[in-house]
Amino acid sequence: MNNIPLWALIVALIVLVILSAFFSASETGLYSLNHYRMRHLARAGHRGAVLANRLMQRPDRIIGIVLLGNNLINSFATAVALLIALRIGGDSVVLVATILIALLLLIFGEVAPKTLAALNPERVAFPAAFVFTPLLKIFYPVVWLVNLVANAILWLFGTRSNRITTPSMSREELRSVVMEAGGLIPKRHQKMLLGILDLEKITVEDIMVPRGEIDGIDITANWNEIMAQLRSSQHTRVPVYEGGIDDILGFVHAREFLHLVARGKLTRERLRAILREPYFIPEGTSLQKQLMNFQSVKRRIGLVVDEYGDIQGLVTLEDILEEVVGEFTSDPAAQHRDVYKEADGSYLVNGSVHVRALNRAMNWSLPTAGPKTLNGLILEYLESIPQPGTSLKIADYPMEIVQTTGSAVKTVRIQPKTAVASTVPEEHK
Repeated sequence: MNNIPLWALIVALIVLVILSAFFSASETGLYSLNHYRMRHLARAGHRGAVLANRLMQRPDRIIGIVLLGNNLINSFATAVALLIALRIGGDSVVLVATILIALLLLIFGEVAPKTLAALNPERVAFPAAFVFTPLLKIFYPVVWLVNLVANAILWLFGTRSNRITTPSMSREELRSVVMEAGGLIPKRHQKMLLGILDLEKITVEDIMVPRGEIDGIDITANWNEIMAQLRSSQHTRVPVYEGGIDDILGFVHAREFLHLVARGKLTRERLRAILREPYFIPEGTSLQKQLMNFQSVKRRIGLVVDEYGDIQGLVTLEDILEEVVGEFTSDPAAQHRDVYKEADGSYLVNGSVHVRALNRAMNWSLPTAGPKTLNGLILEYLESIPQPGTSLKIADYPMEIVQTTGSAVKTVRIQPKTAVASTVPEEHK
């Protein structure tokens, strides 16, 4: 050792520190990789990604080769640093040299390279994969032996180091990824993706047309009234019942009855004959499930029923699709027939409107976890039937009761959050 020139020892120390930095950075880079992007690049034929993906199938081997290399290199670096210290100052500087080499390895061999790798994992991990692949083959017996002992110890604690895969993302994790995508995904597409993810949480009751608002035809009514109702109907499929909505007969398609009307052959009996049998949806069915059900039975409209078979409302395929793509009009005030904008910037809202539909149409954030309608939301908050003129605030939205019936709130004036504070009525019950 005394025959080795001092400059050679210094060069060796520098090389060892660089190797230590490489192993530290490679480990952090490999474990900081976005596994989904890595697999995408691997499928696209990126050679570095292919090797990195293969290495990450057995993380215990990566840890083994990294620790083996790092420990050997750091031990050699410490020994070389001590030799340099002895050459320069003798035994009196050994302690100082030990502290200095520890700091040197900590800063340049650990902290700095690991920080760099964490910030740029692909730039570090993919080139490192070309080095680790042959190293694992060369030192496989040593790594295998080390891992055998380590895995045996882990086995005692109930942990097995089998071939592992990246766990699937949960719905909420995927939602976070979509929301954090920023400029990578257009805002409208972002909303559509979030709408798809929400289909599992939303049920048919959240979007259905309430029973009292179903626009149907009573086949026992005056024939002239039925004809006038058919001609003026704005719906493609109209429910037909006998006496009341609970005695539903089926749905009539506008194309079929208009064809018979044009030929002068539409009668009450022919109307019954062209009815398509009703399709019923159990309440509590998620929109994701119902979307698949509509597809499987080739239907576009259904009636929501409770556990007793009583009809609660009506849901269409369009209603579900609007949860994903949004309303089919661009004017916020015109997006919902139950919302009317006032000159002062407030909105007159029908109490029967669904809270989710109101939020979607107006880009508001009224609570949706409880009652489904605005009327239900207000009654739950006040715990009584309010009188006209009553003011309250829900989720920071000032509201004023404009009109009520005997048992429900009919019309509400709502100020958007951006309204001037001085115009906001005080909250009270």
